[in-house]
Amino acid sequence: MIGEFADALPILMFVALAILLFSGYPVAFILGGIGLAFGLIGIAFDIFNYRQFYLISLRIFGGSMENIVLVAIPMFIFMGTMMERTGVARDLLNALQILTRRMPGGLALSVTLMGVILAATTGIIGASVVMITLMALPVMLERRYHVPLATGTISAAGTLGILIPPSIMLVIMAELLSIPVGTTFLAAIGPGLLLAGLYALYIVATALIRPQHAPAMPRIAANSGTARRGEITLLLLRSFVPPVLLITLVLGSIFAGFATPTEASGVGALGAVLLAVLNRRLNWPMLREVAEESALTGAMLFGIFVGATCFSYVFRALGGEDLILDAIAATGAGPWGILFVLMAVVFLLGFFFDWIEITLIILPVFAPIIAELDFSAHVGAQALIVPWFAILIAVNLQTSFLTPPFGFALFYLKGVAPAHIRIGEIYRGIVPFVILQLVGLGLVIGFPEIALWLPAQMLQ
Repeated sequence: MIGEFADALPILMFVALAILLFSGYPVAFILGGIGLAFGLIGIAFDIFNYRQFYLISLRIFGGSMENIVLVAIPMFIFMGTMMERTGVARDLLNALQILTRRMPGGLALSVTLMGVILAATTGIIGASVVMITLMALPVMLERRYHVPLATGTISAAGTLGILIPPSIMLVIMAELLSIPVGTTFLAAIGPGLLLAGLYALYIVATALIRPQHAPAMPRIAANSGTARRGEITLLLLRSFVPPVLLITLVLGSIFAGFATPTEASGVGALGAVLLAVLNRRLNWPMLREVAEESALTGAMLFGIFVGATCFSYVFRALGGEDLILDAIAATGAGPWGILFVLMAVVFLLGFFFDWIEITLIILPVFAPIIAELDFSAHVGAQALIVPWFAILIAVNLQTSFLTPPFGFALFYLKGVAPAHIRIGEIYRGIVPFVILQLVGLGLVIGFPEIALWLPAQMLQ
């Protein structure tokens, strides 16, 4: 009886985690507390010892605190927060509305394009969704857009930052999977643009089939004011070119090999400050607010790193990894069966948990399993299996921001949307976009070159 209880400790760790995550207590403390508590229980059953607690601290400092790659995270956070505060996003939306004014669903398309650009400049989902909601939703409602289409477009476009580089999540995943950050960034570009393209096709199709859901810009507005050619050029030079140039500097320096992700993050942070100076919007109170918010967000993430490291180490020490391997072997499922089960598990977890918890708990446990599976014939090379798996998880995890009951993007939108926007309309609006994300996930599974073509070129 005692032996069976000891064997079940890894399962009980996940049960305790699932229960306590709903308590509202900080995730970092939950993960670390469960790890320490079950380590003590393991000592009582003589399957863990006190010396291993010392190894946990070594792993925390060696794996997270001393990792120079993770320095990129607070720098990218600072860059995104500074871009939010300086009004770059507001100017960008105005420019995109003019550029897409003659296309079906032009305003929704401009929101999608803005989501792509913000994803490559901020990578902070909450900031992107809130910014786009405050700037675009009133305009879409004024143009009599169908409320579910408007809210669904904003929610989906705002969450592209989790996938399109320089995504903070990709940095974390690369570290957990021991693959270069640049490889992960390259692999994410194709799927990120694929999802944005699927959103755009859906918007255009909706505007053509049901034009009352996405009314065109009034002819008077489209042909007056800033729509004149000279003013459009000036608008592009002032509002569109600077953020795109900053993206090119950050990502281009990484892909060209001129800078590491850490160095490129510094370039991005400095570039965001220079944009604020050029726009004459930088002042001491703003700089202090940006620094404080960046520090708090970074501290939250690194606190979760510490807790997750403790949790995963104790889980493995108690035999959790062997338990999972034995369970998978007992099912008799082949590589594809295992992959689809893992994708289903991640998708279902996204209904209840944030990407941080899922990434830091699932990846350390399942990554060694995937690395041993033979997908080389499908992806082209054994070395590309783990990057491919990382991108599949990333595409899958984007849905965690959109799926109720705990879709954080939906909460962000509802929190700043007009009071008459009902949560039911928001839920209806995201359904087509979640389906599109699953379609995109299926395409990346079936055609891995969507993600792996650029990394493969780098390996050659």
